[in-house]
Amino acid sequence: MNKNAYSTIDLSARRNAQMGIKMNILVINCGSSSLKFQLINAADEKLIAKGLCERIGIEGSQLVYAPTGGEKITTVTPMKDHTQAIGLVLNALTDEKAGVVKSLQEISAVGHRIVHGGEKFAASTIITDEVIEAIQECNELAPLHNPANLVGIDACRELMPSTPMVAVFDTAFHQTMPEEAYMYAIPYEYYQKYKVRRYGFHGTSHSYVSHRAAKLLGKNYEDLKIIVCHLGNGASVSAVKNGKCVDTSMGLTPLEGLIMGTRSGDIDPAIIEFIAHKEGKNIDQIMDILNKESGVLGLSGGLSSDFRDLVAGYEKGDAASVRTMKAFAYRVAKYIGAYTAAMNGVDAICFTAGFGENSGFIRNLVCDYLGFLGIALDEQANKAQGEETVVSAAGSRTKVLAIPTNEELAIARETFALVK
Repeated sequence: MNKNAYSTIDLSARRNAQMGIKMNILVINCGSSSLKFQLINAADEKLIAKGLCERIGIEGSQLVYAPTGGEKITTVTPMKDHTQAIGLVLNALTDEKAGVVKSLQEISAVGHRIVHGGEKFAASTIITDEVIEAIQECNELAPLHNPANLVGIDACRELMPSTPMVAVFDTAFHQTMPEEAYMYAIPYEYYQKYKVRRYGFHGTSHSYVSHRAAKLLGKNYEDLKIIVCHLGNGASVSAVKNGKCVDTSMGLTPLEGLIMGTRSGDIDPAIIEFIAHKEGKNIDQIMDILNKESGVLGLSGGLSSDFRDLVAGYEKGDAASVRTMKAFAYRVAKYIGAYTAAMNGVDAICFTAGFGENSGFIRNLVCDYLGFLGIALDEQANKAQGEETVVSAAGSRTKVLAIPTNEELAIARETFALVK
């Protein structure tokens, strides 16, 4: 997307809303056994319906469908694969009673979230057979995600063969990183042969939030230095300088960087060998531990991977919760400090995603480390949950914002920009 695309879309949305124009974009986000969806009128950016298919290919599968302004409908029904799941989604959207469109012809395009685009994709793109082949070549970089994303594309193309499809990549926003930020200090041949490098993830979120920050501050996006902290069960930090991502905390995979719900984040690589020898485990078992049994779950002694539980424990003085939350906040603050140095300053720090946008507690815990940036939080404003708010005090030298992310809207915008 060009640097002026968001402002162009904002103006187009207002104009199209005034004219009553519709541009219904179906946003699809496929997991290995789940499928999230939203139908958005990209012309005025209003949500029409959303939902979730759960336990695809597993006993007890169900569709949760929620038309805007209507009642949530839960349908327990077998879904043997994603094609059947998408068929159920399309049936729900066109249902005579609860549907929101009369026919599939009212769906103008489908935007698909693709986790890994490697170096092949630095922007969203119309899906063709050649694009699908290129995405398949990135499968080994995201074996749990890309194959599921491709299944979603295949299912939609089968059921909606004449509808334009767009791929929106989690990694694309970070493709502007300079070489010194994305290269690892391992033999260069591994980059040449296998493209082993930092890619970063949560790109649609980092892009959306950094753009929103500029708009809320009334500043030109290309003139700002912004740090975005996407803090959820998966967590990452990015540095956005003059409208371009220059660094991000996740790496070749989403395992690197911050302490997360069940992922370890940064560790000494020798730990892998040490534990393997001590516990008699192979590399696959160790990687499973680092991805699924570590993070705040592991650090808290198995207490919980849910940050809300750990905050509650912290407030009660539970030692494991205090230890875990202090370590998490410290790691976030370290990345903010590092990215401030990388950009030679920072104008705004944004907190987003489930925990970041809803927890004044974590914003306060992190910002306690950032006095050198002249940060002061507004105690009342910092109570914000799920709303766009400047949470720093009026005299704060660096602005701090809580901004709810909206990855589905970001995908709809990218799709709209390519097919309008």
